[in-house]
Amino acid sequence: MIHILKCYFCLFFGLLLLSCNNGTSHTAENKKDKNEAEVPAKKEVIQNILFFGNSLTAGYGLDDPQEAFPALIQAKIDSLGLPYHCINAGLSGETSAGGKERIDWLLQQPVDIFILELGANDGLRGVSTVSTYENLSDIVEKVLEANPDCKLVLAGMKVPPSMGQEYFNEFEALFPRLAKQYDMALVPFLLDNVAGIGNLNQTDAVHPTAEGQKILAYNVWAVLEPLL
Repeated sequence: MIHILKCYFCLFFGLLLLSCNNGTSHTAENKKDKNEAEVPAKKEVIQNILFFGNSLTAGYGLDDPQEAFPALIQAKIDSLGLPYHCINAGLSGETSAGGKERIDWLLQQPVDIFILELGANDGLRGVSTVSTYENLSDIVEKVLEANPDCKLVLAGMKVPPSMGQEYFNEFEALFPRLAKQYDMALVPFLLDNVAGIGNLNQTDAVHPTAEGQKILAYNVWAVLEPLL
């Protein structure tokens, strides 16, 4: 009889212990699930790409601003699902001196990649290449002061041969020199495969058509893509 009672007691105690362990296990699992559910999903950070230039960037003469190369690059970025927002800060007629004054206002927002496309109007006006270089350098300095980790891209330009061979050479050389000084990714010539080609330029023979802008986008994208 005593032996039977001991067996019942052991069985009851075992079931009670198992029940307690199961309850503890479920509680721990429920707590773990709850904690996992409470962890918010990481929000993807959108980075800014600032296109700072003149009428070539602004898309002068185009029927739709979305045909300008910064917008075409945004479309490419969106198609790849990359977290970047392109800001078109092109202003028709802008010189390096004007850009030096205008950049401060644009730097009120964070800039992660800065694409500098200025100097063409300086060249067409015969502005001293020393002055142009200093102005572009000052612009880059301001960008880096506000955004030390900003990646930099420089769009190289050329002037027509009618400006004289000496000026032509000096102007062309200032862009690689500036790019080297500030470790900027260089687009050797923004208008490569567009300049001087009739059907890719508007009637003024200076500003690209919508088809010409596609080639500008290609020229810039080849240099920009590795930075993204």
